[in-house]
Amino acid sequence: MSRTPLRMVVATVVLAAGVVAGAAPAAAATSITIDGGSAGRTFDGVGAVSGGGGNSRLLIDYPEPQRGQILDYLFKPGYGAALQILKVEMGGDTNSTSGAEPSHAHFRGDLDCNRGYEWWIMEQAKARNPGIKLVGLPWGAPGWIGNGTFFSDDLTGYYLSWLGCAKQHGLTIDYLTSVQNEKQWSADWTVTLRNALNANGYSAVKVISGDSWPGDWGPASAISTNTAYRNATDVLSAHYTCGYLSAQTSCSVPSSVTGTGKTLWSSENGSQDYNDGAKPLARGINRVYLDGKMTAYLNWDLIAATTPNIPWPTVGLVLANQPWSGYYSVGKDAWALAHTTQFTAPGWKYLDTSSGYLGGNRANGSYVSLRSPNSGDYSTIIETMDATSAQTLNLNVTGGLSTGQVHVWATNLNSNNSADFFKHTADITPSGGAFSLTAQPGYLYTITTTTGQGKGTATSPAQGSLNLPYSDSFDGYATGKEAKYLMDMEGAFETSACGAGRAGTCVRQAAPQKPIPWKKFVDPYALLGNIAWSAYTVNADVLLEKSGSVQLLGRVGSQDTGNQGAVNAYYLRISDTGAWSIQRNNTSQQVTTLRSGTTTALGTNRWHKLSLGFSGSTITASVDGAVLGTVTDSTFPAGQAGIGTSTGETAQFDNLSVTGTGGGSTSVLRNTGSGRCLDVPNVSQTNGTQVALWDCNGGGNQQWTLTSGKQLLVYGAKCLDAEGASTAAGTRAIIWDCTGGANQQWNANADGTITGVPSGLCLGPGGTANSAPVTLQACTGSDAQKWTRS
Repeated sequence: MSRTPLRMVVATVVLAAGVVAGAAPAAAATSITIDGGSAGRTFDGVGAVSGGGGNSRLLIDYPEPQRGQILDYLFKPGYGAALQILKVEMGGDTNSTSGAEPSHAHFRGDLDCNRGYEWWIMEQAKARNPGIKLVGLPWGAPGWIGNGTFFSDDLTGYYLSWLGCAKQHGLTIDYLTSVQNEKQWSADWTVTLRNALNANGYSAVKVISGDSWPGDWGPASAISTNTAYRNATDVLSAHYTCGYLSAQTSCSVPSSVTGTGKTLWSSENGSQDYNDGAKPLARGINRVYLDGKMTAYLNWDLIAATTPNIPWPTVGLVLANQPWSGYYSVGKDAWALAHTTQFTAPGWKYLDTSSGYLGGNRANGSYVSLRSPNSGDYSTIIETMDATSAQTLNLNVTGGLSTGQVHVWATNLNSNNSADFFKHTADITPSGGAFSLTAQPGYLYTITTTTGQGKGTATSPAQGSLNLPYSDSFDGYATGKEAKYLMDMEGAFETSACGAGRAGTCVRQAAPQKPIPWKKFVDPYALLGNIAWSAYTVNADVLLEKSGSVQLLGRVGSQDTGNQGAVNAYYLRISDTGAWSIQRNNTSQQVTTLRSGTTTALGTNRWHKLSLGFSGSTITASVDGAVLGTVTDSTFPAGQAGIGTSTGETAQFDNLSVTGTGGGSTSVLRNTGSGRCLDVPNVSQTNGTQVALWDCNGGGNQQWTLTSGKQLLVYGAKCLDAEGASTAAGTRAIIWDCTGGANQQWNANADGTITGVPSGLCLGPGGTANSAPVTLQACTGSDAQKWTRS
């Protein structure tokens, strides 16, 4: 065979990875010695967090084969993200960001090891990767723990019973965190936990102290002065060590923390869109070690498996918010992780002298090298997120490492074409241990002597809407499960044998007391459905087990990110005494009673039928077929349905149904000229945010519903709005609370144009690139002003 100079071979491969032939020439060469004899800390892994609320909730409801495909993309080695660590929430019957997860012990003496979906997710992860490390952490806890005091003897038993549940599921938990996530920690209780683990056969479980809010290493402060605490702690951790919602360019740790000699983790990071978070992840995974000697990196969260109106709806590694259609989308974030996870394993060693910043300059990018403890294999991960030109890297392998063939994998994170992600671009045979690579800007590379990597080939079906009518009798579920598509926001709604002599299975709100909360606590409620549902009636049979109240919710839309009780919604609330009200809430938690009264007492342990109907601006509430009251209110034109109770009310629900037409279907609006979608930038829900073009990603900020009233809704409650009711060309297209005004009405025309009703002007972008702003424009008939629904 011909002997092509190595630099030319590599350059050809880089061109194949998506860099045009006219790319800038390489800058001055950087020399990197990959020295297997270098000192370095032990690598613990890269992973993700399932928890902090119901962000994983809808995954278990997916049909096969899509559910298995998604799980493969998350956990299967050599296929996708190939996670090495999975941290899960120890459910506490309370909202912990995007919903609530059920506790294995709702009250003192209670135990059910099959509640929720985290056991199932851990089982699925272990089945695909037996070597994955499992971590448990509570956000909140049932109120019986310490009678409301988190650090207590009750909590010790609670942890042990959770570990016992894991054992029932054939799971070995590797780490437990001895804090309430981001809230409070106790050196003394950490010692108590360590002693209890040792005394009960769990001496192999390692204890993490930390999981503190961004940059707070407070739990490390007692390590140097409290010997018992130091001995009880295996890992110190903190969240968002590279900054919260940041580019993750710098990830420093105080010298007092690194000086403890303890293993350090960056145990929660990310909180960014499943595509847009990829560049920060690429920086952060390398830089947590370079800057702070942190040996594990966990992304929050695992998967975006919740509906678009719930906080953080597109955050995760995979978007999976449509179990009814089977649709899912693997994000660039997953491939950013794969560049480390598919080429390393926990137990590998960092090579400190073979890791750093390219040319000693952060702006050029970073690299880390790790070696196998059992062979001469090594992997070097290189990111050039902030580089502005190509760079030549001259690498030399020494120190007992393999000098055999190396394999180059690359991802162009400047691209939005999935074909440019995680590509095997070259196989290089070093000469005397030396070889070169031309690194292009905005790329993530892995150079490795290992094999077995791969890129999954499973594909998703098309998106689809959850249509009306919808009903669920709840019969056929095993006891203690969450009904299909029903998402707990607060409390614990689970299947149970029906009461008061009724046969079959019902849904019961099972949390009998106020929990130890993580967020601001509100009365228990659960949601399901399509944020585009508009003209419908939600019905349910209800039974109050004790004095208190139940509620039906309708037209439920956006929720405040910090307070799940601040939600755009209507409510029918009715108590055992017969007192009732129709109320409206909003994302500022301004509750308005629209009408109220008293009817015949519902009493307890008796079944009644409740209904809450919506037709245009007319809202009607009924009990047992009799109308309680009717009001007129047009604040919220569409949204989900839900059920709820007062705090501590263990009520039952049966025969939940939502009947009607729904008032429109939800889809993306794809611009014909650019191929990009109408997007609310940064998933903003702020009034006045101008819409723009962005690559189509299926996110909730790209889901638009054209209602029968000619409104274009996003998030179920925000309307596309011609700013200031202007009819002039150049008027910004923004989102705003729906007002019923003519400036929020649009005609979807047969030629693909969308025109403002009062202005007659066309909706169009100011270009074809991402972030091109959208305005009202004089209609020209061009493809730039045409949109398709898909």
